[in-house]
Amino acid sequence: MKLLPRRIVEKPWGKNDLPPPFESYSGKSIGEIWFEPPPELPSVLIKYIFTSDKLSVQVHPSDAQARALGEQDRGKEECWLILDAEPGAKLGIGFGQHLDGEALRTAALDGSIEELMDWYPVQRGDFFYIPAGTVHAIGAGISLIEIQQNSDITYRFYDYGRPRELHLEQSVAVARGEPHDPSLRRHGVLSKPGKLASGKYFRADCVIGEPAADVQNAYDGPCLVIPVDAAVAVAGEAVDVGHCALAAAAADVAFSASGTCLLVRPA
Repeated sequence: MKLLPRRIVEKPWGKNDLPPPFESYSGKSIGEIWFEPPPELPSVLIKYIFTSDKLSVQVHPSDAQARALGEQDRGKEECWLILDAEPGAKLGIGFGQHLDGEALRTAALDGSIEELMDWYPVQRGDFFYIPAGTVHAIGAGISLIEIQQNSDITYRFYDYGRPRELHLEQSVAVARGEPHDPSLRRHGVLSKPGKLASGKYFRADCVIGEPAADVQNAYDGPCLVIPVDAAVAVAGEAVDVGHCALAAAAADVAFSASGTCLLVRPA
């Protein structure tokens, strides 16, 4: 068992008061807590994200698009599991109509891109898969777990007039101006066990109590274990909520009798 090192990251859009079980950091606005990927599983990154303000409208390239644009890093697909949401909190994902590159460029320059996006009200247990090329924005008042390809490439389309670098040309080159596929979002995933994601880059499952045999068999090699509401033990060592551990296999995990945790592995 390996408990992954946590990295606490300040962000201007972060929170001063983090939800339990996280401690608050006096005078600091914490936007991310992420876990150093272990050498055994370098391609998947786990983050907690906390927002008090909306994030930029952004997009990530695919692996092929990243290479074509001369990037040294891989592309990024990601998914979000909502842990907490203030009343009225929303995620912006995709568009209500199909937009070509020039329409996207114009909308980013005049600020109308925010209005053209589809905004989804969220609550605890909502799940969204975000393929590469999907234009998206996380709104204010949200706490979530993000599972992603381990990549640092983000192209900002629009940032509400804030003085940060934008990447308009790259954004237009990789963005898909289309609605988000309804099959990639679900509600209430924390109320029942099941597969959250099984794509080209990673698989993620929600486990409540003991995993079903097929899930246990699917995680017969190195995997990440993220307790959601109750501690688990990996190879006999406790892993508390708010942490992430590397397990040799799901068989090495002593799951909480009725608690919820996530299992994640590369595809």
